[in-house]
Order: sequence, then structure tokens, then C-alpha cells
Amino acid sequence: MFSKILIANRGEVAVRIIRACREMGIATVAVYSTADENALHVALADESYCIGGREASESYLQQERIISTAMLAGAQAIHPGYGFLAENAQFAARCRENGIVFIGPSAEIMERLSDKVRLKEEMQRAGLAVIPGSSAVRDLRRAVRQAEDFGYPVMLKAASGGGGRGIRLVRSRQEMEREYPQAKAEAKAAFGDGTLYLEKYIYPARHVEFQVMADEQGHVVCLGERDCSLQRRHQKLVEEAPSPAVTAQMRARMIGLLLPAVRALGYVGVGTVEFLLDKEGRFWLMEMNLRLQVEHPVTEMLTGIDLVKWQIRIAAGVPLAFTQEDLAFSGASIECRINAAGCGEVGLLHIPGGLQVRFDTWLLQGSEVTPYYDALLGKLIVRASSREKALRKLRSALSELAIEGIPTNISEQMNLFYDDRVVTGEYDLAYMGNR
Repeated sequence: MFSKILIANRGEVAVRIIRACREMGIATVAVYSTADENALHVALADESYCIGGREASESYLQQERIISTAMLAGAQAIHPGYGFLAENAQFAARCRENGIVFIGPSAEIMERLSDKVRLKEEMQRAGLAVIPGSSAVRDLRRAVRQAEDFGYPVMLKAASGGGGRGIRLVRSRQEMEREYPQAKAEAKAAFGDGTLYLEKYIYPARHVEFQVMADEQGHVVCLGERDCSLQRRHQKLVEEAPSPAVTAQMRARMIGLLLPAVRALGYVGVGTVEFLLDKEGRFWLMEMNLRLQVEHPVTEMLTGIDLVKWQIRIAAGVPLAFTQEDLAFSGASIECRINAAGCGEVGLLHIPGGLQVRFDTWLLQGSEVTPYYDALLGKLIVRASSREKALRKLRSALSELAIEGIPTNISEQMNLFYDDRVVTGEYDLAYMGNR
């Protein structure tokens, strides 16, 4: 097992990883930008090092500085969190070249599975239906040609990374000419790679993803599904497990397909396989995220399994301590993302508590919310014995959550959980304006 890990990230995910490491007796190293000098993850880590300016391109995307800091601090491994360098095969390879373990899949697996066409071909051979899509499109002319081959509307997506960035719904050639350069620039800024690809648009549909884990010994488990259909502009706002639209029979069938498929990929680590679920109950493969998801606490709350700790154990060569048969899915867990709607300094901060209530955040009273990073302030997660009880618990926790000094979406989230279609679970991706 590792004795020291560097966390190559910031915000709530850096705090989350530091806490997991503490419980495992592992020392932590934080890196930070000049904008994050007083951030919570900097204070919590055993060691902290400034690696550059306030922009991500000047700090959290600086591969050489991060690796040099890890070597200077004597860290044996680097945890990338999500976003930034989490799915960067070049960074994973450079870590290995310098004798540092990258906590995630290998560079070779990342490189191979980042090829969306190849991933879909391999998953299709395993019996999974895939959304028709293109290979990489690096210029507008090819994007137009591919879209005309598929037929509008199409989805324009970033080839690297995720999180809703670099995604556009395109309905015509005129829209493609307008949206392509914007999506390319957004992808380049977020992931350092402006490569895009196209997918056929499936509507109406829900976004349902399955959490998987695989160790070096070839053992694979699936920890059930999450419904992530409540999105605005392709940014997830709410996630819940299990999905209200997935029956026990549908879940069992998908797990039966996913276990051998992930094993055949040679995948090692924590990953998420994402699907669109259409109105006929058919799952269409979109992609596989080769990292920890923002919404991972939903699955943790439902199953009682700490995904971050298992990421670290798997990277250290430890085999999974349980099998698929050991897993049981009961109750319901719901997460809502609390986002900033502007910048400023946090004044009063009150975090709700209670049985099976969790708020993952990087905030402190006096924390400064800047424009340099994403708007996520924290994630409020609850669990209860039924979906109805989980909704009541979440409403209660939201009514108690107070973040003053900056505008937030707390009231919007509260209103959402009183909406009839959300309460009944009868929503899809179009519900909040993703059409």
C-alpha cells in the first residue's frame, strides 16, 4: 500500500480524496494555484505546494510541475480526481515513466478506450447496443459531412473528458457552422484537446449510467446504476440510485452484459459506462468514463462501498474483497449539486446533518468563489429506505442548507423536488431544456 499520495486536483474532490487517505493512514500532498492558496484542501493535506497561476492551464493542467512536485514530496502515487488530467493518457504515461503510480487505468487502456469507435465496437461484440457515431472530427468540413451522413439532429461532443463540456445539440448545417467552433474552443479550454466527434441524437431518452470496478486479478463488479437525466445544458444537477425507470429485470440483464464486457476490455480501476435509455426500455451505449464520477457518492450511499478507497487499493494491486453476489441494492439515494451563480466571499455557512445526510464541499466561512474554475460548491446526498422517504429527507436537508455571500441554486433545487414529474420519477433528458 502507498504511504503518500499527491492529489492533482482541487475543490470538493480533493477534500474527498484527502479524507479517504486519512482513514487509510496514507499521507497526502496537495497542489494548488495562486487562486486556491487558502482553500480547504490545502489546509487539510499533510503537505501543500503552489504549482502556478490561477488559471487551470497555469496550474492544474501543468503535468511536469505536478510530477516534479510528487517526486520532490516523495509521493508514490498521484490521484487525479475528476476533470483536469483524470483521463489524460499522456499524463498517466509520464507518471509511470517517473516511477509514480497513476491512480486510474493504464495509459494504454486509456488510449485505447478513448477511441470511441473502438470502444463501441468492443462493447457491441459483447451484446450491448451502441449509438451510431463518428470517429474524431478535427475540422468543420468533416463535421458537416458526417452530420449529413447521419441526418440531423446530431450531438457534437468532446472526444476527451466529459462533465457536459464541449457538447452541443445540432439541428442543421447552419447550427453546425455556428456551434462547431464554440464546442471546439470549450473542449480545448477544459481538457487541452479540441477534438470532437458526432453521435446520432436519440429522443426521448434518459441518461442512465452503471458503476463498475475491476482489479488487476480480473475480478469485475457492477454497483448498479444512477439516473442522471435531470440536466440543464448538458450539466447534471441531480443524480439518483436506483433509476426510477430501471426494473430489477432490466438491471440484472445489463449487469449480466457489462461484467464480461468490462473484463474483455482489460479494464482495471473504477469506471462508469453511460447509456441512453429510450422509451422502449432499450439501453444505447454512449461512452465509458475512465475515472471517478462527480456523482459517485450516490452509489457509495446506496451500497456502503467507498469508491475512492477502492480506487487506491486497486492501484496498489489489492484484489476486490467482494463479488457481484455479495452486493445488494436496497433503498434509494439522491444527490443534488449545489452550484454558484456568481462570485464572492462565503459569509454564513450552515451544513445540514442527520442520519444518512452527507454534504461534500470545499467551502468554509470566508472561502472565495472565483471565476477560474467550475461552479460546483458541494453535493448534498441523502439515503433512505424508499425513494419517497429519500425525497422528504432531501427537502428537509435543502431547507436547512445555508450559504450566504454568493448566489446559489439552492432554491431552484428545492423547487425541483416539489415538481410532480420529479416526485413521480417521470422525467427525461428534455425535462430541463436539453433538447
